[in-house]
Amino acid sequence: MSAMRLGFIGLGAMGRPMALHLLRAGHEVAVWARRPQSALPLLDAGAVCCATPADVARRAEIVFTVVTSGADVEQVALGADGLIEGFAPGSILVDMSTIAPGTACAIAQSLAARAVDMLDAPVSGGETGAMAAALAIMVGGKATVLDRVRPLFALLGKRVVHVGDNGAGQVAKACNQMIMVGCIQAVAEALHLAQAAGAEPAKVRQALAGGSAGSRVLEVFGARMVDRDFAAGVEARLHHKDYGILMGEACRLGVPLPVSGQVWQQLNALMAKGWGREDTAALLKVLM
Repeated sequence: MSAMRLGFIGLGAMGRPMALHLLRAGHEVAVWARRPQSALPLLDAGAVCCATPADVARRAEIVFTVVTSGADVEQVALGADGLIEGFAPGSILVDMSTIAPGTACAIAQSLAARAVDMLDAPVSGGETGAMAAALAIMVGGKATVLDRVRPLFALLGKRVVHVGDNGAGQVAKACNQMIMVGCIQAVAEALHLAQAAGAEPAKVRQALAGGSAGSRVLEVFGARMVDRDFAAGVEARLHHKDYGILMGEACRLGVPLPVSGQVWQQLNALMAKGWGREDTAALLKVLM
C-alpha cells in the first residue's frame, strides 16, 4: 500500500513496537507522549514529535491510541488540545486500548458529530504479540472504515475480526479477559492443591500440559507460578482494571457471572496486598 500519514499516541510496552511496525512499513508517523522519553525510540526511527494530540491529528489521516483507561482515551480524543480539535472530516481514530464499551460508543458519537470515524480495536497477545506483529485484533465500528484500516492492521496482527458496531470490539475484549484471567486463577488453584497434597507442582504442570488442560495460560503463567517469578509480564493492576470493566458491564446488563465474580474478588485481594505491579501469576500468592 502507498505511504499514509498516521498518528500514534500511547508509546508504552504495547504501543511502542506497534508504532515501530508502522514506521518500518514506510508510513509517516506523528507521535505525542505524556512522558517525552517514551517517544525517543520512535523519533530515532523517523517519527515526528508533536506538542499536543491535536497536532498529531492535524498531521494524520488515521490516528492510533493505546492508553490505559477510558478516561485517558476521552482526554486524548475529546479534551483540551485533544484529537478532535485537529481532525479533518473523514479522519479515523483507531483506539486499541481496553476500555468500557459504553465509553467507546460515547467517544465514537462525539467524533461522528465532526464527521470523524472511530474503530474500537482492542488487542490480545501482550507485549510479545505486539513485538512479533502477531496480535489478535477485535474490531467494533463500520465495515467500510475497517476496510480502510485493514492493511495497517495486517502490519500489527495475525487475526482481525470485525465483531460489530462501535463498542463490540470492547465487548469481545472483556470476554477475552474473563476467560484468560479465569484460567490464571484456575491454574493457581490447581498448583496450590498439588503442593498441599504433596505432589511437585512442576511435575503436575508438566503432566497437565500434555492433556486437555493444556493451554497458553498453563504454559506461561503456570511456569511463573512454579518458579515463583512474579516479575510483571503483564501487571496485575491492568487485569484488575479490565475485570472492573467486565463486571461493570455485567452489572449494567443484569448478567450473572458467578465464576468471574469469584475471580474478581481474588483480584481485589491481590490489589489490597499491594501486589498490583507484579504479574497476575501472583494470584497464587493470594491463596497461600
